[in-house]
Amino acid sequence: MEEFRQPHPLPLPSPGNQEETDERTTLVCKLRNKQRMSNLSSATFNVINSIIGSGIIGLPYSLREAGFPLGVLLLLGVAYITDYSIILLIKGGNLSGANSYQSLVNKTYGFMGYLLLSALQFLYPFIAMISYNIITGDTLAKVFQRIPGVDQDNLLIGRHVIIVCVTLLFTLPLSLYRNIAKLGKVSFLSLVLTVIILVIGIIRTVTFSSQIPQTEDAWVFAKPNAIQAIGVMSFAFICHHNSFLIYRSLKEPTLSNWARITHVSVSFSVFVSLVFATCGYVTFREYTEGDIFENYCRDDDLATFGRFCYGITVILTFPIECFVTREVIANVFFSGKLTTVWHATLTVIVVVVATGISLVYDCLGIVLELNGVLSATPLVFILPAACYLKLSEERWTHPDSLLSGLILAVGVLVMIVGFIMTILHPQECGHGKEMPYCFPGNSSLYNNTSPSSQSIHQP
Repeated sequence: MEEFRQPHPLPLPSPGNQEETDERTTLVCKLRNKQRMSNLSSATFNVINSIIGSGIIGLPYSLREAGFPLGVLLLLGVAYITDYSIILLIKGGNLSGANSYQSLVNKTYGFMGYLLLSALQFLYPFIAMISYNIITGDTLAKVFQRIPGVDQDNLLIGRHVIIVCVTLLFTLPLSLYRNIAKLGKVSFLSLVLTVIILVIGIIRTVTFSSQIPQTEDAWVFAKPNAIQAIGVMSFAFICHHNSFLIYRSLKEPTLSNWARITHVSVSFSVFVSLVFATCGYVTFREYTEGDIFENYCRDDDLATFGRFCYGITVILTFPIECFVTREVIANVFFSGKLTTVWHATLTVIVVVVATGISLVYDCLGIVLELNGVLSATPLVFILPAACYLKLSEERWTHPDSLLSGLILAVGVLVMIVGFIMTILHPQECGHGKEMPYCFPGNSSLYNNTSPSSQSIHQP
């Protein structure tokens, strides 16, 4: 907004004119401050929406993998590292003059580092897009099956039809936006739905957990698969691949503004994640599946509403990941600049390929674990710390250098050990299977009869 200017010199203003000028100046300041706060809010919602995506649905399972007490500590640790490394990333960009994650790694480690980062930065959000489509198809299919009079075998409510329709009507149009800041209101809606899902999880913990069979070792401190759990948590918390994208969307892209956005976003996200993970695990304990909604019975209408909310949430998160994949392609092959035609063409190609894969493959358990340890871990732990250590002129004894070195070492350990553990002990896929406590004669939402302690899945 332009400042208020007088076209010609005027005599000293009278008290009335001076008061009017002061009011206009105050109004200008208020409008500028309002625009700034609105921009910060939109960026905060985009960061939160990026963190709370499909990964949150697997957090209860990560507590089962790590052991509940250790899992909670690991979740807090991953959240702290996420907060620290996101700010570290922008610090590295300021030190090197880079305006993207790719250019930062390129200036720090050359062309080979640039190619490695580009592959990781494309792979993570692209697989996330596939998982979003699969979750959308599975969750909304179960929602539509609960509509009275709808045949469960109706092809129109099958996952394939749902995925195609959602892509054409929602995710593709939203992904065609050129400015990620325009998704701020969409991200806010996704945030509201996430809070609703959280409330549903809390309610079901109170009303349903006592009807789930007791299992041994449900409350042990630590379990052997803790490293795999870190991979799942990293997958849930990563937003580094679009940090520069959101940072550049700020009207005032300063480190202090970014730190404020990061602290608020990560704090809210870890609160939601911790409550969601705890409620999910406390409810189902050793029965906890990789997709927590697979644990709820099909005739549970409250859980069905939760499925609907979560399906809408991942639909609204999909475009943010598409922004990142498109930017990576643009930076590698088009020097970062896309014409309107190429922008639309690349968007359609990326969305169509992701949709095609999600139509033919409906179980991404092991893929998500591998994505966590092989893509998310380097992006969250290794590369931000490695870039900062090389660019910073601080001594090795400086706290930032020591912490960055520790994060780097932990990241390498998680990536190597997590990959080996995932291959040796892959996650089983329980897609579409009803849990034993949901059948007549067993413990269900409406039946207090004690079930068999055997974990038997029925189709």
